[in-house]
Amino acid sequence: MDTPLGLFGTEELIGEDDRAIRDTVREFTADRIRPHLAEWFETASIPARELARELGKIGVLGMHLEGYGCAGTSATAYGLACLELEAADSGLRSLVSVQGSLAMFAIWRWGSEEQKQEWLPRMAAGEAIGCFGLTEPDFGSNPGDMRTHARRDGDDWVLNGTKMWITNGSVADVAVVWAQTDDKIRGFVVPTTTPGFSAPEITRKLSLRASVTSELVLDNVRLPASAMLPGARGLSGPLSCLNEARYGIVFGALGAARDCLETALAYTRERDIFGKPLAGYQATQLKLADMTLELGKGMLLALHLGRLKDDGRLRPEQVSLGKLNNVREALAIARECRTLLGANGISLEYPVLRHANNLESVLTYEGTSEVHQLVIGQALTGESAFR
Repeated sequence: MDTPLGLFGTEELIGEDDRAIRDTVREFTADRIRPHLAEWFETASIPARELARELGKIGVLGMHLEGYGCAGTSATAYGLACLELEAADSGLRSLVSVQGSLAMFAIWRWGSEEQKQEWLPRMAAGEAIGCFGLTEPDFGSNPGDMRTHARRDGDDWVLNGTKMWITNGSVADVAVVWAQTDDKIRGFVVPTTTPGFSAPEITRKLSLRASVTSELVLDNVRLPASAMLPGARGLSGPLSCLNEARYGIVFGALGAARDCLETALAYTRERDIFGKPLAGYQATQLKLADMTLELGKGMLLALHLGRLKDDGRLRPEQVSLGKLNNVREALAIARECRTLLGANGISLEYPVLRHANNLESVLTYEGTSEVHQLVIGQALTGESAFR
């Protein structure tokens, strides 16, 4: 019997070094993460600080960045690591994505040498956790209208505002916060011990329960001039970071889909109904075939985008293609797999509804499906439909 991705021969498209990194992450999730996922999801708690240090030891935090203690892997290897992390749980991949592709990337790409030296080595090791403050209660898809403001006061900056739906916020040691200034939107590196900064955790979530999600409150947070990211001016700064995170999701969502499909395959082979395995019925095989097709096409797309990124040729609208397609199809696969498991599909004894619930969040964060559709539409027509 073949595996879903085995039918597409995708293993032959992955180099030996990238495969070794992927396998390391897969082994880590099998040994350290999977035995605890049902409990973490049910209790809506995760040992984030402990996990960050362990993830740092295997080199996945900021792994695609160069220098400052980062591994400097290929973009494809980073994508494959995201796939294995999300095959365990989207919350785990979110922890790594926010740390590496948002907080660390912002400092690495737009920060001063002093900021890089202070934070990146510790963040790569998992000794310091970062978060990324862009989304606000009233401004998600249109961050350019954010209300968080930074004003000059002598040589200092004073920040006021609120951010919402911030992964890692309550456990972070440093927050990269974006704010309106008299000189466009600027980014600031904010130690979370700074007076006036607080990060109450968001509770009662039905999705991403094995993940820390928070509000950020900035009440006259005073920072030195050196806290500003010198290289970022305008909305292009935070959007470049989002593009990095979206790239990881292109691969990550496929991990959740693969885990659901492998679970459904195993279940239908063992589940006896009317005297033969559920896998032996035409309706079952039609569903399995269609899901395999979408998983394989998504994987081919992800690997292609990975090669483009490694060559320095990946465009933002191509990332939108990948994020839109792969998350949408992954969610459809998770829902369909739930039907094959019947009532067992709603139990935490199996991962499919946990994945489906998580993917509902993945579908809308880092750009909703509609935002990515409009990005693609603008690339095709030359016309912006955002306003």
